[in-house]
Amino acid sequence: MCAQILGAKTCVPRPSCSECIQSPGCAWCSAKGFLQAGEPSERRCDAKEALTSRGCKEPYLPETEEALLMKDKELSASDDIIQLRPQQIDFQLRVGVPQTFKVSFKRAEGYPIDLYYLMDLSFSMGDDLDMIKKLGQDLVSTLQSFTKKLRIGFGSFVDKVALPYVSQMKRKRRDPSPHRETSCQPAFSFQNLLNLTTDIAAFEKKVIGQRISANLDSPESGFDAIMQAAVCKDVIGWDKGTKILLYTSDDTFHMAGDGRLAGLSEPPDGHCHLSPSGLYDGTRFDYPSVGQLARVLTANNIQLIFAVTKNISAAYEELSKMIPQSVVGVLESDSSNVVQIIKNAYNSLSSSVVLEHHGTPQGLEVAYQAYCTSPSPGLPGLRPWSQRAECKDIKINQQVDFYVQLNMSRCLEQTEFHLSVQGISEQLKLVVKMKCECDCGPVEEASPSCSGHGTLHCGTCRCDPGFLGQTCDCQQSEDHVSLYEKCRHGGSSQLCSGHGSCECGKCACQHSFSGPFCECDDSNCAQSNQQLCGGNGKCVCGKCNCLAAYGGEACDCSTLTDRCQTAGRPCSGRGDCLCNRCVCKGGFDGDHCSHIPNNCTKYEKCVTCISNLAGEGAEACEVPCEGAELSSKDGRTLQDAHCSFQSFLYDVTLTPQGIVHLRYAEMPRTIDKTWVIIWSTMSGIVFIGLLIILISRLLLEFHYRRGVPKLRHRPAADRLEGDSHSLAQRYHHHHGHI
Repeated sequence: MCAQILGAKTCVPRPSCSECIQSPGCAWCSAKGFLQAGEPSERRCDAKEALTSRGCKEPYLPETEEALLMKDKELSASDDIIQLRPQQIDFQLRVGVPQTFKVSFKRAEGYPIDLYYLMDLSFSMGDDLDMIKKLGQDLVSTLQSFTKKLRIGFGSFVDKVALPYVSQMKRKRRDPSPHRETSCQPAFSFQNLLNLTTDIAAFEKKVIGQRISANLDSPESGFDAIMQAAVCKDVIGWDKGTKILLYTSDDTFHMAGDGRLAGLSEPPDGHCHLSPSGLYDGTRFDYPSVGQLARVLTANNIQLIFAVTKNISAAYEELSKMIPQSVVGVLESDSSNVVQIIKNAYNSLSSSVVLEHHGTPQGLEVAYQAYCTSPSPGLPGLRPWSQRAECKDIKINQQVDFYVQLNMSRCLEQTEFHLSVQGISEQLKLVVKMKCECDCGPVEEASPSCSGHGTLHCGTCRCDPGFLGQTCDCQQSEDHVSLYEKCRHGGSSQLCSGHGSCECGKCACQHSFSGPFCECDDSNCAQSNQQLCGGNGKCVCGKCNCLAAYGGEACDCSTLTDRCQTAGRPCSGRGDCLCNRCVCKGGFDGDHCSHIPNNCTKYEKCVTCISNLAGEGAEACEVPCEGAELSSKDGRTLQDAHCSFQSFLYDVTLTPQGIVHLRYAEMPRTIDKTWVIIWSTMSGIVFIGLLIILISRLLLEFHYRRGVPKLRHRPAADRLEGDSHSLAQRYHHHHGHI
């Protein structure tokens, strides 16, 4: 049911045991002789592991006792209904050490309901009153469908009987009706007409007997009515069941400050002011504020239902956002749907489970984890802690679980407070005791560790009168001025440089300060990687004393050179090894300075020089080639070279000895394949054309040769006729153009 959660804490040293154990993450060493000469008492206070590493055999760290379940009845829906478990837990907390516990809730079917019907009886609500008189039995039947344990009450409101809210004319005071044909009862601020009762017939009779009233302005004194209905719990008769206040109106409300119009500036005192007849005068106090209503309703665990007409529902929606456990329903103009509003509102309120705390003192923090639909684990999950615990859409008899975490930020007196579910009277009582004093064993009076002049407790001395110092070895009768002078450095006005206390002429330095006058700050050294002295040295008097193989102001520079070594020279001969890393010279980079960035572009001038000298006398290109070792190669051997410029191929490499080697070669002369393709294509076209012409000519010749022998074998008359016909054609053709 309960668990302790310890988080990683950084100890802030304190000078006494009781102060130390109130600092999260701290333990106390009470062993004799633990402190070195001049060390202050606060050096006894540190993390448990740190004290153990310094030789403390048994650091004192008080154990947080398990929480005690003082009352833990199981959830039950029988006659003795129990919806919240457990009912009481006793804790013993230590500062900064959270404790968690589990709370379970299951809404029981048939849980008692107290409904107080609060109705606006201003003149515009006349038809609504008539409808409520008819719907009384339906209203009761609906509520009895939720529970057989029903009690119902009735009250009404109009407005404060003062100008400018209600007319002060005698006739209007007796009958404020705006119409002569209608009679009204005198106005009032609030009147309790029927205490909560199981007598349903009495409720119906009281409602039927009501008459409408009237006021001058539109807003009503609904806030006065809500306040008195909530705080007059003994008069109204609120019990331990579900408490519902049903508020019906067709207009807005007066609020804090409006009473000044009638000269009422004193805010409500939050007490019951009903007369023996149940009437609230309302002319003494201003109207309540929204905050006052929210506090009173929450304190009395009353759920509020606003049943209002559509034209003013927006105002009540905004109001509901500021009042916990309140909902808004929209009334028909004649309140005919009020029964359905109550049903919907009750279902909405009962399906929401909100666990909240009351009366927690400052310094005690409460956080929650909610498990609404999924089963809760044996221990709190990894989900974040929240300041609010709420589950929605929960059904009757559906169990929900909450983990609650308590964390104390400072020592407090024993205290108790409560957890409860909104709208439910059951509470979980939490009694919290504080663990703020040390139990270090017996007190040793006149202890030798205190020079025989003091009492030893938890390793520190409480000196007898007349003696001072960490070990009570300094008599108070000595001249204080001379003792203090021994604690001033170089004529300074500060004792122990402001970083320690002067005890018997010697400085007892604060944590992280050292030296005869506490002049050395052992925490003010250069940092690297967010660590003092890079984690590779010790801070002594503002300077880092580095471990072997480290140097530099922050001990972040390794004196080794293993990471700079290559097969040839350190950093490939093109850089310097600093702090075990290569710092490359210009034109080189890489972990070992073995890479030449943009090497093709860098050596274009070198290749240009070689090209201009036609490959002869390359030694003259030493300057543009930057001392690179040159070697001429056959073009066919450098086909894989990744650099080319003009008519040269070349590549650049760096040897392990740091020498730049440039191999170059003229590109092999090759035929341009593009022109070969073009000329081949054109030649093919010409050849094919000539071939076509030749074939055509041969076909014509063949045809001609076949026709000549046939002509020769024809008779002479046919040939003559043919010739004559041919001559006649030529004659006609000739004379046709003359």
